[in-house]
Amino acid sequence: MSDRSLRLAVALLALAGAGIAAYLTYAWYAEATIACTSGGCETVQSSSYAKLAGIPVPVLGLFGYLSILATALVPGESARTVGAALALAGVAFSGYLLLVQVFAIGALCVWCVTSDVTMLLLAAATVARLRVAQPAPG
Repeated sequence: MSDRSLRLAVALLALAGAGIAAYLTYAWYAEATIACTSGGCETVQSSSYAKLAGIPVPVLGLFGYLSILATALVPGESARTVGAALALAGVAFSGYLLLVQVFAIGALCVWCVTSDVTMLLLAAATVARLRVAQPAPG
C-alpha cells in the first residue's frame, strides 16, 4: 500500500473518530441525552472519570483525532512519526478508558468503544505508514 493510500485511510479514520468525539462533546456541553444502544453511555459520561484535569474526555478525543488528521494531510517523515505517536498514545489512553468502564464504572458506552476501535485502526494505519516509508534492508 502506498503512503498516499495510507494517508487517505488515516484521514478517513481520523474524520470518523472526530465525528464521534464531536457528537460526545456536543452532548456533554448541551447536557443532551446520548443516543445509546448499550444503556451505559449516560453512566459513563456522567462518571467522575469523564474529565481529565478538568477537561471532558470527548474534548481530548476530538483534539487527538484532529491532530492525527493534520498529520495525514502532510507528507513526510515528521508527519508520519507524529501521527503514529499520537495514535499509539490514543490507543493506550483508549485502553485505560475501556478498563475504567469495565472495572470502575461497570458500564460500557457504545460510542466510546467505537472510538476505541477507530483509534486502534488509526494506530495500525499510522504504523503501516511508517513502515511503508522505510527503505528496504540491504
